[in-house]
Amino acid sequence: MGLTLSSYYQWLNPFNSKLSVKEEEKAMLTYYRKRKRGSKIGEILKYYTRRTKRGCARQKEEIVLPSCNKRGREEGHGDSVKEERAVKKERTIAPCSSPRASFLSPHSTSNCYDMDLWTEVAKHMDGRELLMLSFTNRWFNHFISEDYIWKYACLRDMGIPAPCPVSFPWKEIYASSFDGSHSFCFRQQDKHMDWMRIGSFYLDSPFVLLTETLSLPRRLPRPGSDVKRSIELTGTCSLTNARTGIWIADLQLVRCPVCNLETCEGTMQVLDTRHVELFLEEDYLDETLQYEEIGSNRIPVPAAAAIGGIFDLTNLSSPSTAKILNPKSWIGPPTDWQPKAKIGSHAVAVNTNLQPNDGIFVRYQVMKDNNGKVVSIRISQQLI
Repeated sequence: MGLTLSSYYQWLNPFNSKLSVKEEEKAMLTYYRKRKRGSKIGEILKYYTRRTKRGCARQKEEIVLPSCNKRGREEGHGDSVKEERAVKKERTIAPCSSPRASFLSPHSTSNCYDMDLWTEVAKHMDGRELLMLSFTNRWFNHFISEDYIWKYACLRDMGIPAPCPVSFPWKEIYASSFDGSHSFCFRQQDKHMDWMRIGSFYLDSPFVLLTETLSLPRRLPRPGSDVKRSIELTGTCSLTNARTGIWIADLQLVRCPVCNLETCEGTMQVLDTRHVELFLEEDYLDETLQYEEIGSNRIPVPAAAAIGGIFDLTNLSSPSTAKILNPKSWIGPPTDWQPKAKIGSHAVAVNTNLQPNDGIFVRYQVMKDNNGKVVSIRISQQLI
């Protein structure tokens, strides 16, 4: 007579409903030893495990030690060995249930994406590193897109301590300021030879002083005075309608603008400054805005240096501006013919010591937007 699951269940339930788990296992094994059916033990244990719902891991079967006879042999020892072998034969390979790594837990994941933490980290990254971080995943892409991240990067890299209102996103301002572009990338590319970035300064007011000398006259030109006459008499002039905010200064070296001969060795030094948002304006990109000359000065005597300076009149007495007006501290010896530049919080100046010459020609140019605000200033010097 074979043993089936139904017969075992009918035998176990009516008489052992109040037994514990261990007692049920003991009774099951004892019952099956009497039946001498070792081939069915695996099927019964599987059913018993599913019925009791003890989890996916199989519990160890408890082996009941039988009493020993006088010869010291265990009764039913052969049957117990067969039962153990049958149990081992029926066991299957179970997956490893190792604990999850701590750094992958939800708690540690939330710490990895902490906004305050990454905001502090971003303060020490430049634009290229911020872009590389934004390509990591969606969270970082959204985080790096925040405007305050690029605002901090702009003010830090430009050396501007005070924030200022802008009309464009800071990310676009940063890109247009540090992508290696300059004004001659858009116009007169055939005349351009070389350039260098000087830095950034800030205009607190629309009143700006332009000069071709670092020895300022005792009486500065008054705002609103005749610009051309002031340039011819004193080599300085003042503007009253400059756009306030951050300005970028470059030193350009271009070919002679008078002739188109490739053999001409004439060059011109240009102090080129612009408002930080100029390259983002459509009127500039489509060449609607143009430079206009506001004055010039021809010096027919030998010049020792080519100098150009732009100063915020309201901050002319500030310590940073005073350092620029002290040329001996930064222009170098007369035999040093490399261009030198000095920039402060509210001013910028350039100086190039010249070899023996017959004189110098200085031009002043400005670019105005549709509202009449000056958004770019150029002071150029060319040998006669």
